[in-house]
Amino acid sequence: MKNIFFTTCFLLLCLSGCDSFTEVELPNSQLTSNAVFEDQATADAVMADIYTKIRDNGLLTGNSWGISNQLGLYGDELDFYGNPLDGSLAFYNNALLASSTEVADMWNNSYNQVYAANAVIEGVAKSASLAQADKDRLTGEALFVRALVHFYLLQCFGDVPYVTTTDYNVNRSVSRQPESIVYGLLMADLEGAVSLLPEAYTGANRARPNKWAATALLSRVYLYEGLWAEASNAASAVLNQTGLYGVETDLDRTFVISSKSTLWQLMANSAGGNTYEAQTFIFFSGPPTVSALSPSLMAAFEQGDQRKAHWTKEITGDNGETWYHAYKYKENSSTGSSKEYSIVLRIGELYLIRAEARAEQGELIGAKEDLDIIRSAAGLAPTTAVTQTDILNAVLAERRVELFTEYGHRFFDLKRADKLDAVLPVTKPGWDSSDRLFPIPATEIMRNRNLAPQNAGY
Repeated sequence: MKNIFFTTCFLLLCLSGCDSFTEVELPNSQLTSNAVFEDQATADAVMADIYTKIRDNGLLTGNSWGISNQLGLYGDELDFYGNPLDGSLAFYNNALLASSTEVADMWNNSYNQVYAANAVIEGVAKSASLAQADKDRLTGEALFVRALVHFYLLQCFGDVPYVTTTDYNVNRSVSRQPESIVYGLLMADLEGAVSLLPEAYTGANRARPNKWAATALLSRVYLYEGLWAEASNAASAVLNQTGLYGVETDLDRTFVISSKSTLWQLMANSAGGNTYEAQTFIFFSGPPTVSALSPSLMAAFEQGDQRKAHWTKEITGDNGETWYHAYKYKENSSTGSSKEYSIVLRIGELYLIRAEARAEQGELIGAKEDLDIIRSAAGLAPTTAVTQTDILNAVLAERRVELFTEYGHRFFDLKRADKLDAVLPVTKPGWDSSDRLFPIPATEIMRNRNLAPQNAGY
């Protein structure tokens, strides 16, 4: 066991200590390649470390350098109030450069997470002693993570390499793949994850993805790819699990650890810790320290919308000026025991996915029913939308006030609806059509010319 413990530590160090995924090569030793994945506890420890890395770094961290904040600033959800030397200002001004350290960190941290998932897939496949159920579950979790991270890379950078190996000789010369190919690979990985993951959660508090979490992400991928029937059916498969999931009618319970609307969440960094999101968004006096909800977002809430009352909070400065911050997560410091984890997937999105997919197929009655479930939980009357176009616009508007400051949903929605150039120039004078994608980090193109050409505008 001592040898396995030290080997696990060595492997975790190897998975997290490199600047670029193209520089990472799994040490070719029998202990590293075999022993860690011969024991269920140490194999699970490697997988758990990947979730820790997702929480702390890369695109999905709740820290200010993650996309919940950066894409909120990049789009129309947040206004910037931080230090002018803060890299977030470039996101707010839509002035990213290929030399941006922040963009390079997003890219490299994300691909290191992909590399780690691939190491699990390969290690588990070689294991001679893991039980088949553990092999299936760990492989399913790693496929889920690989798809999750590639999904966000695709949305932010456009055509990207879909990396499926730890082989250095392959990874050092990977090429960007067309969006259509990446979507196909995303669906294949998620369909594999769905087939391998158990329906029940492993451990407490829904911190390890199960079959339904993978199905939910697959439903989103289908939606983004315009596969309406598949998106609707996958969403229904999850929504039908009424013994596990439901919409919280008490909005203050939506983002607590035990919420029945949670599909998958990232554990806090300590037993009494809570979320980075709360630390990023909450401020107690004006002016805000990092960012505040934009006036255009606050104006988007209908009169009587309880999400405004429960998920945002008004702060008044000494001169009477007011700002609002996101208040979905309410604990911005340690508590006796953790009260909130960072929720990555939740039921509210699934109803809106199905509403949109149904409307696209002309199933307008079902689309309105799904839309009204979310509106009812927010204290609003049923939608007055009637036509297909009206319902689709209503879904887009509902997604704005339901999913704000959650992993870039608003920016991605505007992009896939082809509304970026119509909406953002109104409030973002620095906006240019080419800003729909981040630049590929210049350092990565220098290392691997197969990543060229650079995205337009950079």
